[in-house]
Amino acid sequence: MPPKRKNDFVIAVCIQEPMEDGCSMDFGSIEGDELRFLHQAFITDTLLNTLAVEDADIRLYYIGLPQRKRLVKIVTDYISKKLLGNEAEEFQRRFSDHELEKERWGIRIEKVFKECFDTGYKHVLVIGSRTPTIGQKMFKIAHRMLKESDAVFGPTPEGRYYSIGMTGSYKINLSNFDWKSPSIYSEVANAFTSEALAWSELDIWYCVDTTDDLEMVVRDINQSRFEGDELTAHETEKVIERILAKLEP
Repeated sequence: MPPKRKNDFVIAVCIQEPMEDGCSMDFGSIEGDELRFLHQAFITDTLLNTLAVEDADIRLYYIGLPQRKRLVKIVTDYISKKLLGNEAEEFQRRFSDHELEKERWGIRIEKVFKECFDTGYKHVLVIGSRTPTIGQKMFKIAHRMLKESDAVFGPTPEGRYYSIGMTGSYKINLSNFDWKSPSIYSEVANAFTSEALAWSELDIWYCVDTTDDLEMVVRDINQSRFEGDELTAHETEKVIERILAKLEP
């Protein structure tokens, strides 16, 4: 039986596999344990960023394989120990994790939407596990947009998605689309438009899939620190610093 919802808005974080439909994490010499630690930091930062959205429940979805179960346990145990006082209580109150079968990305996120709406959520925002620099501000904007439209889309520079949200009910069968298509963004958006569904668009953002994306992460982290924000992508920052230290001659 699914956990009882605490809010009418849920942010569903879906752990992506290293090679997922249409994209993959390829950071050159960063591989093996270092790649695993980096992805683990992405997930941790994303969950901490969602926790800052006070009127949202947080769900973590993952393929129910042994290595993914270990990853989820490591991340959630770490967060539980890291947080103190009210933050720790809020995490326990609003967070839950959920297994999925190993299927195509489109099928998995379709099941996430359906399960969340079946649980009673009114606004559902789905995000992947490769966007550690998206902060609470963007999540709050998405929530506000969902209150005023049927859907919200978060586009990447490549014409893909970093986030999709829906309001009220599951409206378009996302499993019907080829998520490897380079025009997936316009295909999904056009499907909503053809059904006379109103949708809003978030700022263009990036998923961290390449070494160029990692450079953007470093740039954005530095900008956040300059602005006095010491929390955004903090875990990702620590892992990148360790990796760079190993690469130094």
